[in-house]
Amino acid sequence: MKAVERIAQHYLLKQLPTATALVGVDGILIDASDSWLHTFGLCPKDALGVSVYRLFKNYNADCGKSLKQCLGKSTTHTCKFSKREGSSVSWYENTFTPWYDEKENLIGSIIQTHNITEEILKEKELDRMIKLLKTKSEVAKVGYWEFDLITEELFWCEETKKIHEVPPSYIPNTNEAIEFFKQGYDRNRISMLFHQALSQKAPYSEKVVIITPNGKEKWVKAMGKPIVENGVVVKMFGTLQDIHDQVLVEMQTKENQQLLTTLIDNIPLNIFIKDIDSKKILVNKAECEYLEKSPEELIGKTDFDLYDEEIAKISREEDLEVMRSLKPMIGKETMSIRKDGETTYFLTSKIPLLDLDGKVNGLIGISMDISGLKKKEDQLRDLINVTSLQNKKLINFAHIVSHNLRSHSANFSMLLEFLAKEEDEAEKERIVSMLSNASDNLMETLEDLNQIIDINTNVNLEKEALNLHQNINRVQNNLSAFLGKHQAEIQNNVPKNLEVQSVPAYLDSIILNLMTNAAKYKSPDRKPIIRINASKHEKTTIFSFSDNGLGIDLEKYGGKIFGMYKTFHNNKEARGLGLYVIKNQIEAMGGSITVSSEVDKGTTFNVYFNEEDQ
Repeated sequence: MKAVERIAQHYLLKQLPTATALVGVDGILIDASDSWLHTFGLCPKDALGVSVYRLFKNYNADCGKSLKQCLGKSTTHTCKFSKREGSSVSWYENTFTPWYDEKENLIGSIIQTHNITEEILKEKELDRMIKLLKTKSEVAKVGYWEFDLITEELFWCEETKKIHEVPPSYIPNTNEAIEFFKQGYDRNRISMLFHQALSQKAPYSEKVVIITPNGKEKWVKAMGKPIVENGVVVKMFGTLQDIHDQVLVEMQTKENQQLLTTLIDNIPLNIFIKDIDSKKILVNKAECEYLEKSPEELIGKTDFDLYDEEIAKISREEDLEVMRSLKPMIGKETMSIRKDGETTYFLTSKIPLLDLDGKVNGLIGISMDISGLKKKEDQLRDLINVTSLQNKKLINFAHIVSHNLRSHSANFSMLLEFLAKEEDEAEKERIVSMLSNASDNLMETLEDLNQIIDINTNVNLEKEALNLHQNINRVQNNLSAFLGKHQAEIQNNVPKNLEVQSVPAYLDSIILNLMTNAAKYKSPDRKPIIRINASKHEKTTIFSFSDNGLGIDLEKYGGKIFGMYKTFHNNKEARGLGLYVIKNQIEAMGGSITVSSEVDKGTTFNVYFNEEDQ
């Protein structure tokens, strides 16, 4: 029966998953599991009766000592040893436990052998990491700490103590360590992060403030990482870095950046910085407002994304030249056309942006909006042109006034002289009659001159949108008797819905004068036909009067057609004032008039109405 039990015990031991062996008090191997025999490279046939003391000498002599202590003092002992397996080394741990019989007599030792290679490698890696951190700590002045959750012991390296400004002999504890952090946000923050690391097994990194024993505030970077074994946090390992000077520099830099940002944002100039590809990397408030976009929408954009393509090409060529030559472009007048079509004039400067090595990596741009100045400049130029034209008109008008009034004056003087010398009453009456006619002519001349003065001095002209077709018909109806007398045919080809910007009285005067002139200067060989046309061309309306009358010799009279009191045909009704008046009226409204003509074929007058006010 005992033999059967021994056989059953043998097979039970043989199949144990844990490498196990039974050794007698003399150190002789009595029985072992297959896994234990395999661990030591023993054959089952040769293993029984082997002295394990000699076996352990091949690995670690301390294992034999531990076995003797187990057998001698009936206490459990452990011993580690290594064993080369191919190109690698495996680590094992023997546990020696006293083996008793049913009467509690010591009959040997139970040996259990565990493969602890993974644990050894982890310990070595941890030791290596600690040594590496210690080395780096000495070089980089970064301290490290370790907290054992089992023993509740807190360790600070020398550098950590230096950062806290405590002596090398200082022994920290968790309560005091927490109290080093500034009361309030910093202390609460680090406490929360520490507890999160324990509960969530997650590392942390935070910039916080500590207060040293002498009351000095110091910025530090605190990092911590939990060490987990078998799913349980057993240690906390971390670093502490003195970043006080770095943070102060960062804060000063941020303050300087804020100051610079405030400065450039409140300068009434468009300021931008571009990289080497002409992409915007910084824009100020004025630039954003001009482009009606936020900084986020502008960063990374080129001029091709924001402006008309032709303008963008010019700007890119300027950028490339500035970055190539390293010569600033100062105060160049540029024009920008946004995608929405708005045109703005700038006085632009572009300055190459260099890195610390003196290599160009972009440019700084500064633009001042001079659209208002350009507008004032154009207005001033227009005013100068108008003034120059007015001066010419004034000189011409002065000559006319001087000539006409001098003629009337000479006529009056001569008639009065005749009257004073004349004794015949009948001749005196005739001279008085001539004086009366001369007076009437003088009054007529003065009225003509007043009309011209009124046209050229009326600066507050109120223009209206007038239907041209309807105004022609109205003037034609008013002149029906006159036109009928001359048998003139009017062909009104003006579109019925066409409007022009004009002073109502001036438009009537223009139509009336051109229509009556065309009828008065008809050819005796044909029926007078007056063709009236009009068309719009962008912001200008061209109003055309064509007739088939006598025509004008432009080579002979071209420079005098619109002169005052200039006539070119032997027409008793002609006064030579109509064309002069309408030319002044048209120019007073910002328009112009031209003439083309061939003798005995007809004449065409083109009136140009400026429609910018519509």
